[in-house]
Amino acid sequence: MNATDAPAMNAPDNKTPAAPTERIAVVIPSYRVTRHILGVIAGIGPEVAHVYVVDDRCPDGSGAFVRANCQDARVTVLEHAENQGVGGAVMTGYRAAIADGATVIVKIDGDGQMDASLIPVFVAPILAGEADYTKGNRFFNLERLSAMPPVRLFGNAMLSFMTKLSSGYWHLFDPTNGYTAIHADAARYLPFDKISKRYFFESDMLFRLNTLGAVAVDVPMDAVYGDEVSNLKVSQVITEFAAKNVRNFFKRLFYNYYLRNLSVASLELPIGVLLTTFGVVYGTVQWIVSDQHDVATPAGSVMLAALPVIMGVQLILAFLNYDIASVPSRPLHKKTLFRRRRDD
Repeated sequence: MNATDAPAMNAPDNKTPAAPTERIAVVIPSYRVTRHILGVIAGIGPEVAHVYVVDDRCPDGSGAFVRANCQDARVTVLEHAENQGVGGAVMTGYRAAIADGATVIVKIDGDGQMDASLIPVFVAPILAGEADYTKGNRFFNLERLSAMPPVRLFGNAMLSFMTKLSSGYWHLFDPTNGYTAIHADAARYLPFDKISKRYFFESDMLFRLNTLGAVAVDVPMDAVYGDEVSNLKVSQVITEFAAKNVRNFFKRLFYNYYLRNLSVASLELPIGVLLTTFGVVYGTVQWIVSDQHDVATPAGSVMLAALPVIMGVQLILAFLNYDIASVPSRPLHKKTLFRRRRDD
């Protein structure tokens, strides 16, 4: 990875940040966005201290394009020698922002879909100590959903349910929304090399943040679609995303309910699954045997099948209720504040 600062030219007066107490940085993954990237940068307000444009081996040379045409002194262009995907580009920007002392790191896309004037809205809950991570939610205003293409609407609905289950953030929606902000003290604990580097990046981030105990909240925003083409395919939602969400679900269960902590919920889920499975299998076998012999299934056999299913379902629901109530509520960056000051 090579990092090159933009030419040290004078930025317009309305772009010169007034040395904010809390340093806000913006990361913009750049891949085939040369038509929009300059407008995106121009829309970033003076509350932002630094902007990192990450050229992810863009075939259009967007990094060189920004360096040659952008006069904003806040901009730093970072370049990948090989394409790493949006997740890899964001992690590169995170590392640079943390190294430069950023307090909050905002990620927006370079295709013009995200309104840069909303950056203060995304940052506010973090600076107020209410959250570690904020993300956009285009589903908040139901009247505006008609602007979203049907395929994206369907894909996001499916992904939202799967991501709730895998991440443990049951109150969040619109998991593929890439408009995010994170406190640097939470970002520094992320396993940068393990986070998915492609389209699963946003969902994988939520899973990783939950295992850290970070507080995540939605920020309402409107969907904006122009002439850009989405590379997210429904087939990926159904296959790749589903498989990876199932994997993350079981990893989260192991981390949160067995490795780090044991509770009644740690027993409710496995016992509930075993009882339900036993009841269903036993009942099915008894039904097949009775059908083959053309006789009625004994009442005792029916009860022996039904009771485990009823008890098992109740235990599974009790586990889900506990899991939903266990969403992190105390920001991670507050927990680590004393430790960071002591280390400094």
